[in-house]
Amino acid sequence: MVLYQKAGQREMKASAGLVLEAGGNCYHNFGSNRNGSHVKIPPVLVIPKWKWSACALSLASAWGGNCKTPLVHLAPFSQFPCFVPGNTYYAYAWGTKSKPKSRGICGRFQVSSGQTQTNNGNGSIGMTDSEPHPPPPPTPRPVRIVSIFGEGRTSPLNCASWQDVLLHTARRLKWVDEGFEMLVFPDNFWSSAEVAESLERELLHADILVVVAVTTQESVEWIQKHADNVPNIICFESSATLVNKLGGSYISSETKENVFSKLAGFLPLQKPKEAREVLQTVTNAWERYNSDDIRFCLLVIINAYIRPVPILKNLRSKGFSTLGCMVKNCGPQILNCLLDPTCRKALQCLNKCSPVDQVCNYRCIASYESPYLEAFSLCVLQKHNCLHLDAKIPEKPYVVPMSKFRDYDLCHDIAEDLFVGWLGNLDWSWRVVAGQNPAYDQFPCQYQLFYRGKAKGSFWYEPIFQVKTLDGRIVWRRRRYRVKRAKVPGTFFFSVLDNGVVSNEFWTIVDVADDLSWGLFHYHGAARVAGQSYTGAVLVSPDGRYPSDVESPRLQSGLDRCGIKAWELFKVDNCSCGDPPLGIPEGSRLHSMISIPRAEAVL
Repeated sequence: MVLYQKAGQREMKASAGLVLEAGGNCYHNFGSNRNGSHVKIPPVLVIPKWKWSACALSLASAWGGNCKTPLVHLAPFSQFPCFVPGNTYYAYAWGTKSKPKSRGICGRFQVSSGQTQTNNGNGSIGMTDSEPHPPPPPTPRPVRIVSIFGEGRTSPLNCASWQDVLLHTARRLKWVDEGFEMLVFPDNFWSSAEVAESLERELLHADILVVVAVTTQESVEWIQKHADNVPNIICFESSATLVNKLGGSYISSETKENVFSKLAGFLPLQKPKEAREVLQTVTNAWERYNSDDIRFCLLVIINAYIRPVPILKNLRSKGFSTLGCMVKNCGPQILNCLLDPTCRKALQCLNKCSPVDQVCNYRCIASYESPYLEAFSLCVLQKHNCLHLDAKIPEKPYVVPMSKFRDYDLCHDIAEDLFVGWLGNLDWSWRVVAGQNPAYDQFPCQYQLFYRGKAKGSFWYEPIFQVKTLDGRIVWRRRRYRVKRAKVPGTFFFSVLDNGVVSNEFWTIVDVADDLSWGLFHYHGAARVAGQSYTGAVLVSPDGRYPSDVESPRLQSGLDRCGIKAWELFKVDNCSCGDPPLGIPEGSRLHSMISIPRAEAVL
């Protein structure tokens, strides 16, 4: 006879024992196998929280032999701390050689909560006909990161201090997972006994130590002495005597190569190919020096060595199931792409990128667009989701839209008029001055066209932007988004088919100057079947130049509401923007409520 807890279609059974789902790693001898010897559940089955864990209970008496006995008598529950009150369990009887059909579920029982006794309180477990209620999924343990930076050192991110960059990174990690905790310390901690003691305590429980721009001898020696137990140590722009560590193994730092090239011989993920992919991904991301990619570096390390990061699940290959889906459903599209030189270049370029490196991927796509690439992506990803991905639009940061414009309460019509902006007086609505997202907001010569369509209630957005392709060409690209009003005025749902893949986005009008001299728009988005989630923001103006009041409290307040620092914005190259392919469909409608100043007033 076996007692076990059921979870979906997955079961574990053991002779005369109990199997349940939970964390922990306790186990007991129980029952006997067919040879009459004791059976023990090995601890390896119980450590991963996403798998079954087991704890067997020795039975104080037999079932009764026929599955009809209503009660199962067990030893006192206090002897078995793995037994979970409130969970429902199943009794299972093994068949025998003489009665092979006698095996099967004989009944189920539920353990009362609040005590270590049974439902009837007399040391026995009664049957119940209620359906089992699976326990809630276990909460992942926090990931603890400690960072130490060189006091007074500036970063390449628009000359922001490393202190500001790391503190902001700590906040942005929380947008991904509240369990990601990063503490930031200056490298002169050793001058204060209290700060040094606090840092030493944190290092005892740290999963990752990030050392940035630390070169002073006292700090280096202190780190070498007190960080030995930290399993992952990554050093950027710091003393060459500091040793890097990944997955608990130290990495030689004798050469002058950059930190990640030093890891080339270390294969932390068992499979050399996977290790090289992780190292290449982190290397490429760090060298781009922007806030998204600094956070991305940490997420890749967490995903590789600590626990899975859901937004990076595209790093985990689906293997033959993906290949089988592609061949079965998209054979002609694959063949056409491989035979077309431009589409083939796109695939070769994408193959060099990490699947979740949005900057690298989108540069490849924008450089080598073609009808064959669109057909390939539409079939493999959008129609059949051969990668089995399901990215979600990020919920954080939550950005509040502006509530008034020119002393009027913001309504949907006014909000749409603000998007339409200068179109009518100029050939475009807005031009992008600066953007925050390194994948989508930093292309040169970005023009925005917002307009109302012919159909009642229809609204459209068409960005036109320049791409300096990877093979040296200068080309114009254009997208077409359908825009729908969200519940709150100033918020909108955007959707676009971009090279065969649908992206859905949630846009917020954060603020627009009364004279339309500037605007700030924020967005959250996801390409669901490509496994990519993202956020971004654009600062816009009528001429693509920074507004004269760029330092105004109002604009700074708007950036703060987006969770964006001014040093995160990268200026768009608006030189050499001749002959953009502008224009909107005939019959389109523009403003409905607000008046637009003459362009000469602000240009």
